[in-house]
Order: sequence, then structure tokens, then C-alpha cells
Amino acid sequence: MEGYIYEALFILLQVCFIVQLYYLISNHSKLNSYKVADALPVINIPVSVVISARNEARNLIENLPYILQQNYPDFEVVVINDCSTDNSDEVLLDIKSEFPHLKIVTITEHARYKTGKKFALTLGIKAAKNEHLLFTDADCKPATLNWITRMAANFNGSTQIVLGYSPYIRTNNFLNPIIRFETIKTAINYLSTALTGNPYMGIGRNLAYTKSLFFGAKGFAAHMHVMSGDDDLFVNQNATSTNTAIEVHPDTFTFTDAKTTIGSWYRQKRRHMGVGKLYKNKHRRMLSFDALSGSLFYILLILCLAFNFEPLWVLGLYIFRLILQYIIYRKSFKMLNGADLLWSLPFLDIFYYIYLNVFGLIGTFIKTSRWK
Repeated sequence: MEGYIYEALFILLQVCFIVQLYYLISNHSKLNSYKVADALPVINIPVSVVISARNEARNLIENLPYILQQNYPDFEVVVINDCSTDNSDEVLLDIKSEFPHLKIVTITEHARYKTGKKFALTLGIKAAKNEHLLFTDADCKPATLNWITRMAANFNGSTQIVLGYSPYIRTNNFLNPIIRFETIKTAINYLSTALTGNPYMGIGRNLAYTKSLFFGAKGFAAHMHVMSGDDDLFVNQNATSTNTAIEVHPDTFTFTDAKTTIGSWYRQKRRHMGVGKLYKNKHRRMLSFDALSGSLFYILLILCLAFNFEPLWVLGLYIFRLILQYIIYRKSFKMLNGADLLWSLPFLDIFYYIYLNVFGLIGTFIKTSRWK
């Protein structure tokens, strides 16, 4: 009887192995073939940069002037001061005195009604004077002064959405490698699927779309009841194979600081993972099969080795998958500012699949009532 159980475990391990190979080859490898344009494009379509900020005085002082100094001929920056209780209003007025193309939208806290980021962004989009909108957060800083130029250059033909990338700054904090690895794996997923004509999400720290698309889709109305999702849910519901482009030139990266404590990271990821259940069914299935097959692969691998069942074959499957990961991820991790993490791939990959399943369950059953 035990022999049949071990055999069943080994067969299931092989199934998970095949599913993982499918994701690696058919999806994750697509980013490797993407050609990053080196030459700086010539583009001058008017752009509105939209930033929602709540109690971000320090970050506004540090990052906003750099955004306002972008090398671009025609742009404005719209900052929504969303119910801030710090000195953000004074900071913004001081910056505006130096940069007249800064537009300030102020929201005050209502005694009975609490507003979220989607409401703030909606007011900012309405206040923006231009059709082409570029979004980031107050705690993000573009890598170069060519951020707007390279992101805006993707608005050609039928493109209405541009998916960018926002890496975390490398530090010595113990959580930093885990957070950066998860961010890169997520980026490989959403950027690669966009290249295959199946876009499913974007990140609000570096995202662009048109005002006409926003109002044509009735903004965030379909998911206004959910605190998060101003970025990924909007993209999930409105991105198509023909209206979406990606941009991963290092000039366009928007860098930000990663969380440094487990508690703050948990609160951040709980908000993000809670919207996954509202994705289109085909995207939920795609992400679920990857998460489940990846975690089961490691669980079954450990069980088969613990019971000493076909150890050479089991180790062979693991080593083959690991080598293929190195081959496929080598270029992508370098492209996405994470080449240093490849050395820790065997360990970080296990944490990644644990994270996907744990936070997936948390996001399904636990709701959050605040965006910041």
C-alpha cells in the first residue's frame, strides 16, 4: 500500500514539474526576447503626471522636484493632497512657487465619509488637462530625467495603456531580498503576459493610460468598493492584446524603498493580494495554477526525498527545473535590476511560492478598510 502512495506522490510531482516548465517556457521566457530601444525617442505629446499623496510631506520634498524637472517639452504634474494631516499643503505650495506647472488638488477629510485612493485619483484625472496620463506615487523617484519621454513614446497607434516597472532600492535589511525577488517575479509575469497578448495587471507606481480610456470605462466604478486595485484591477478590466504596451528601459524605472518590518510588509501585501479574486477568470486560473503547482512541487519534492522514493529521479527533476530557471531568468533579472538575486534563487523561489499561497488565502478571506 505504501508503494502505491509513494508512486502517486511521484506522479503528482512530475505533473507539477511539467506545469512549471510550461510557465517558464511559454510565459516567463517572453521578456527575454523583448528589445529595449536604446535611442532616446523624439516625442512631444502633452502629458499629465498624476500623483496621489496622503501624509507624504517628506517624500514630496525629496521626489517631486525631480519629477517636475523632467526633460520633456510639454507636461504638468497633478498632485492630489488626499486628506493629509502633516504639512503637505505647505510643502506643495512652496514647490509650486518654483514650478508653476505643478497643479494641486486638495481633498479634506469628511466627518462621516472616508475616501480612498481611487476617489483621489479620479479627482486628479478630472483636473488633468491632457489626454495622456502617467501615474506614480509620492514615495517613488524616476531613475532619470527621461522617464516621461520614454513612457510617452509608447503612445502610438492603438496603444492606450503602458505598463512600466518600479523596483525597490537594494538595502541590507533582511526582508529586502525577499521583497525584491517577489517584485521581479511579479514583473516577469505581468510584462511577459502582456507581450503574449494577454495583459492582466499593472502597478500604479509606474503606469500610463489615456483619459478617454478611463472615462470610457467609467473609471473605477466597477471596483470602487475595493480599497486597492486602482492599478491592477483597472488594467485587468481594460487592457487588451492591441491597446497595451510595456516599457522596461532602465531610464523609466521608478525606484522606491521597500518595507523594513514584517508588519508593514504584511499590511501592504494584504491590500494588494485582496484584489486578485476580482481578476478575470482566465487570469485567476493562470495565476492559481502557477502558485499551486509551484508550492506543490516543493512539498512533493521534500516528501519523496524524505521517504527515499526514487531520489535520483526526484533530484534530477529539481536540478533540471533549477537550471532552466537560471537560463530563462538570467537576462530578465538583469533587465529588471535584480541580477544579484539570482545567486539566492533556490531559496527565494521557495519563499515566493509560500508567499503566493499564504497571501492569496489571506486576501480571499480578510478585507482591509484603508489604502494607507
